Amino acid sequence: ILGKHGEARGQTVAALVAPVLKSSEACSRARACQVFGNLGEAAVPHFGAIAELLADSDAGVRGAACEALGKHGEAAEPHLGAVAERLADVDWEVRVAACETLGKHGEAAAPHLAAVAKCLSDKGIDEDGDDVGQYVRAAACEALGKHGEAAEPHLGTIAERLADDEWQVRVTACAALGKHGE
Repeated sequence: ILGKHGEARGQTVAALVAPVLKSSEACSRARACQVFGNLGEAAVPHFGAIAELLADSDAGVRGAACEALGKHGEAAEPHLGAVAERLADVDWEVRVAACETLGKHGEAAAPHLAAVAKCLSDKGIDEDGDDVGQYVRAAACEALGKHGEAAEPHLGTIAERLADDEWQVRVTACAALGKHGE
């Protein structure tokens, strides 16, 4: 879409931002992931470095790395296994980002759908006692809803979420099931 000049700009930006992926500052690493998520083809050579950040000590960086890989199609597929590992992350926002990323990758994410389905029973509670697992459960419903036939073994588990305590999860489960009826 950008043409040759746009591609050259993307490569220039990628070259300038790549060292920031190794910054000692977590916020800088996370922002670099966001830039690569928006770069298009120029980001592809840097997916390995972004995938390494899926294991970063900072949750914001791990989430940003998931999101960056989720914005790219086939070129990011070799890293979906590492994204799937984040479904068990200690941080609920990273689990949400992992669900969303796997939801964006069709057939290539199919081997990870059982792990996404496990997120349907997420019981995460934050320090204030709030049910943050609801966001993970909703993201898992949405991700599975995007996978059509590959997610059929998990329809019963999605249906169980129709009785979830949180309305957001119930609505998302209903929508996910509706996509399987189309």
